[in-house]
Amino acid sequence: MRDGRRREGASASTRRAGSDRREAILASARRLFATVGAEGTTIRAVAAEAGVDPMLVLHYFGSKDGLFTASIKWPLDFNEIDRIVFGPGIGGLGDRLLRFFLLEWETEETRVPLLIMYRRGLSRAEHGRLLAEFTEDQLIGRLARAIGGPSARMRSSLVLGALAGLAIARYFLRVEPLASASVEEVVASVGPTIDRYISGEIGLPTTAPAP
Repeated sequence: MRDGRRREGASASTRRAGSDRREAILASARRLFATVGAEGTTIRAVAAEAGVDPMLVLHYFGSKDGLFTASIKWPLDFNEIDRIVFGPGIGGLGDRLLRFFLLEWETEETRVPLLIMYRRGLSRAEHGRLLAEFTEDQLIGRLARAIGGPSARMRSSLVLGALAGLAIARYFLRVEPLASASVEEVVASVGPTIDRYISGEIGLPTTAPAP
Protein backbone atom coordinates (compact mmCIF):
# COMPACT_ATOMS: atom_id res chain seq x y z
CA MET A 1 0.00 0.00 0.00
CA ARG A 2 2.82 2.36 0.95
CA ASP A 3 4.55 1.58 -2.36
CA GLY A 4 1.36 2.53 -4.22
CA ARG A 5 1.15 5.85 -2.39
CA ARG A 6 4.82 6.51 -3.12
CA ARG A 7 4.23 5.83 -6.82
CA GLU A 8 1.17 8.12 -6.83
CA GLY A 9 3.17 10.84 -5.07
CA ALA A 10 6.05 10.50 -7.52
CA SER A 11 3.63 10.63 -10.44
CA ALA A 12 1.94 13.79 -9.10
CA SER A 13 5.34 15.38 -8.51
CA THR A 14 6.37 14.59 -12.08
CA ARG A 15 3.14 16.13 -13.43
CA ARG A 16 3.71 19.28 -11.37
CA ALA A 17 7.30 19.53 -12.61
CA GLY A 18 6.14 19.10 -16.19
CA SER A 19 3.46 21.75 -15.74
CA ASP A 20 6.00 24.12 -14.18
CA ARG A 21 8.42 23.64 -17.08
CA ARG A 22 5.66 24.18 -19.62
CA GLU A 23 4.57 27.39 -17.91
CA ALA A 24 8.19 28.58 -17.71
CA ILE A 25 8.56 28.01 -21.46
CA LEU A 26 5.34 29.91 -22.17
CA ALA A 27 6.38 32.82 -19.95
CA SER A 28 9.75 33.04 -21.71
CA ALA A 29 8.10 32.80 -25.13
CA ARG A 30 5.66 35.61 -24.30
CA ARG A 31 8.51 37.89 -23.19
CA LEU A 32 10.49 37.21 -26.36
CA PHE A 33 7.53 37.46 -28.73
CA ALA A 34 6.64 40.80 -27.14
CA THR A 35 10.14 42.27 -27.20
CA VAL A 36 11.77 40.98 -30.40
CA GLY A 37 8.73 39.83 -32.37
CA ALA A 38 7.86 36.50 -33.91
CA GLU A 39 10.59 36.55 -36.54
CA GLY A 40 13.32 37.29 -34.01
CA THR A 41 12.17 34.61 -31.57
CA THR A 42 13.69 31.14 -31.94
CA ILE A 43 13.05 27.86 -30.19
CA ARG A 44 16.65 27.91 -28.97
CA ALA A 45 16.28 31.41 -27.52
CA VAL A 46 13.06 30.49 -25.73
CA ALA A 47 14.69 27.36 -24.30
CA ALA A 48 17.70 29.36 -23.07
CA GLU A 49 15.41 31.95 -21.48
CA ALA A 50 13.42 29.21 -19.72
CA GLY A 51 16.50 27.18 -18.76
CA VAL A 52 15.41 24.02 -20.58
CA ASP A 53 16.56 21.93 -23.53
CA PRO A 54 15.19 23.06 -26.94
CA MET A 55 13.86 19.55 -27.50
CA LEU A 56 11.59 19.99 -24.49
CA VAL A 57 10.05 23.07 -26.14
CA LEU A 58 9.35 21.02 -29.25
CA HIS A 59 8.02 18.17 -27.12
CA TYR A 60 5.38 20.43 -25.58
CA PHE A 61 4.52 22.67 -28.56
CA GLY A 62 5.71 20.94 -31.75
CA SER A 63 6.98 24.04 -33.56
CA LYS A 64 7.42 27.78 -33.20
CA ASP A 65 3.93 28.34 -34.61
CA GLY A 66 2.54 25.94 -32.02
CA LEU A 67 4.41 27.80 -29.31
CA PHE A 68 3.09 31.12 -30.57
CA THR A 69 -0.49 29.85 -30.64
CA ALA A 70 -0.18 28.52 -27.08
CA SER A 71 1.36 31.82 -25.95
CA ILE A 72 -1.59 33.86 -27.11
CA LYS A 73 -4.60 34.13 -24.87
CA TRP A 74 -6.83 37.12 -25.45
CA PRO A 75 -6.09 38.94 -22.18
CA LEU A 76 -9.25 41.04 -21.88
CA ASP A 77 -12.21 39.88 -19.85
CA PHE A 78 -15.25 40.76 -21.95
CA ASN A 79 -17.65 40.23 -19.05
CA GLU A 80 -15.67 42.88 -17.19
CA ILE A 81 -15.73 45.17 -20.24
CA ASP A 82 -19.50 44.78 -20.50
CA ARG A 83 -19.92 45.59 -16.82
CA ILE A 84 -17.43 48.44 -16.41
CA VAL A 85 -17.43 50.09 -19.83
CA PHE A 86 -20.83 49.45 -21.40
CA GLY A 87 -22.98 48.79 -18.32
CA PRO A 88 -23.44 52.43 -17.20
CA GLY A 89 -24.84 53.42 -20.62
CA ILE A 90 -23.85 55.82 -23.40
CA GLY A 91 -23.10 58.78 -21.12
CA GLY A 92 -19.35 58.97 -20.46
CA LEU A 93 -18.74 55.88 -22.60
CA GLY A 94 -15.76 57.40 -24.41
CA ASP A 95 -13.84 58.20 -21.24
CA ARG A 96 -14.63 54.83 -19.66
CA LEU A 97 -13.56 52.92 -22.76
CA LEU A 98 -10.35 54.91 -23.19
CA ARG A 99 -9.38 54.64 -19.52
CA PHE A 100 -10.08 50.89 -19.44
CA PHE A 101 -8.05 50.42 -22.64
CA LEU A 102 -5.07 52.36 -21.31
CA LEU A 103 -5.08 50.69 -17.89
CA GLU A 104 -5.05 47.26 -19.56
CA TRP A 105 -2.02 48.28 -21.60
CA GLU A 106 -0.30 49.65 -18.49
CA THR A 107 -0.58 46.25 -16.76
CA GLU A 108 2.22 43.86 -17.76
CA GLU A 109 -0.02 40.80 -17.47
CA THR A 110 -2.22 42.09 -20.28
CA ARG A 111 0.29 44.30 -22.12
CA VAL A 112 2.62 41.45 -23.07
CA PRO A 113 -0.04 39.29 -24.82
CA LEU A 114 -1.42 42.41 -26.52
CA LEU A 115 2.05 43.35 -27.78
CA ILE A 116 2.52 39.82 -29.12
CA MET A 117 -0.80 39.89 -30.94
CA TYR A 118 -0.20 43.32 -32.43
CA ARG A 119 3.33 42.44 -33.56
CA ARG A 120 2.20 39.18 -35.12
CA GLY A 121 -0.84 40.79 -36.69
CA LEU A 122 1.24 43.54 -38.27
CA SER A 123 3.97 41.22 -39.55
CA ARG A 124 2.03 38.18 -40.78
CA ALA A 125 -0.95 38.55 -43.11
CA GLU A 126 -2.78 35.47 -41.85
CA HIS A 127 -2.50 36.57 -38.24
CA GLY A 128 -3.53 40.08 -39.26
CA ARG A 129 -6.73 38.68 -40.76
CA LEU A 130 -7.47 36.70 -37.60
CA LEU A 131 -6.90 39.79 -35.46
CA ALA A 132 -9.14 41.85 -37.76
CA GLU A 133 -11.91 39.22 -37.63
CA PHE A 134 -11.69 39.03 -33.86
CA THR A 135 -11.79 42.83 -33.57
CA GLU A 136 -14.79 42.96 -35.88
CA ASP A 137 -16.71 40.26 -34.02
CA GLN A 138 -15.88 41.02 -30.41
CA LEU A 139 -14.99 44.70 -30.15
CA ILE A 140 -16.69 46.62 -32.96
CA GLY A 141 -19.86 44.58 -32.54
CA ARG A 142 -20.05 45.27 -28.80
CA LEU A 143 -19.39 48.97 -29.23
CA ALA A 144 -21.85 49.29 -32.11
CA ARG A 145 -24.62 47.74 -30.01
CA ALA A 146 -23.88 50.20 -27.21
CA ILE A 147 -23.89 53.21 -29.57
CA GLY A 148 -26.92 52.22 -31.65
CA GLY A 149 -28.26 53.95 -34.76
CA PRO A 150 -27.46 53.65 -38.47
CA SER A 151 -23.89 55.00 -38.12
CA ALA A 152 -22.97 52.76 -35.16
CA ARG A 153 -20.54 50.51 -37.01
CA MET A 154 -18.72 53.41 -38.66
CA ARG A 155 -18.47 55.16 -35.29
CA SER A 156 -17.22 51.96 -33.67
CA SER A 157 -14.62 51.48 -36.42
CA LEU A 158 -13.35 55.03 -35.91
CA VAL A 159 -13.08 54.48 -32.16
CA LEU A 160 -11.18 51.21 -32.55
CA GLY A 161 -8.92 52.77 -35.20
CA ALA A 162 -8.08 55.62 -32.83
CA LEU A 163 -7.35 53.22 -29.97
CA ALA A 164 -5.15 51.01 -32.17
CA GLY A 165 -3.17 54.02 -33.39
CA LEU A 166 -2.78 55.24 -29.82
CA ALA A 167 -1.46 51.83 -28.71
CA ILE A 168 1.09 51.73 -31.53
CA ALA A 169 2.36 55.26 -30.85
CA ARG A 170 2.46 54.91 -27.06
CA TYR A 171 3.51 51.29 -26.51
CA PHE A 172 5.29 50.20 -29.71
CA LEU A 173 7.00 53.29 -31.09
CA ARG A 174 7.22 54.98 -27.67
CA VAL A 175 6.62 58.40 -29.21
CA GLU A 176 7.35 61.14 -26.68
CA PRO A 177 5.87 62.89 -24.82
CA LEU A 178 2.87 60.62 -25.42
CA ALA A 179 4.71 57.53 -24.15
CA SER A 180 5.53 59.17 -20.82
CA ALA A 181 2.20 60.92 -20.28
CA SER A 182 0.00 59.65 -17.48
CA VAL A 183 -3.17 57.74 -18.20
CA GLU A 184 -5.27 60.69 -17.02
CA GLU A 185 -3.36 63.11 -19.28
CA VAL A 186 -4.03 60.87 -22.28
CA VAL A 187 -7.69 60.50 -21.34
CA ALA A 188 -8.03 64.30 -21.06
CA SER A 189 -6.36 64.81 -24.45
CA VAL A 190 -7.85 61.96 -26.49
CA GLY A 191 -11.18 61.47 -24.71
CA PRO A 192 -13.00 64.31 -26.53
CA THR A 193 -12.08 62.75 -29.88
CA ILE A 194 -13.40 59.36 -28.78
CA ASP A 195 -16.59 61.03 -27.53
CA ARG A 196 -17.05 62.78 -30.89
CA TYR A 197 -16.67 59.48 -32.73
CA ILE A 198 -19.30 57.94 -30.45
CA SER A 199 -21.96 60.63 -30.49
CA GLY A 200 -20.75 63.78 -32.26
CA GLU A 201 -20.45 65.00 -35.83
CA ILE A 202 -18.34 62.69 -37.99
CA GLY A 203 -19.18 64.00 -41.44
CA LEU A 204 -21.54 61.24 -42.55
CA PRO A 205 -24.55 62.19 -44.71
CA THR A 206 -27.72 62.56 -42.69
CA THR A 207 -29.85 60.97 -45.41
CA ALA A 208 -29.21 58.02 -47.66
CA PRO A 209 -28.34 58.90 -51.28
CA ALA A 210 -31.05 58.42 -53.87
CA PRO A 211 -30.80 55.11 -55.74
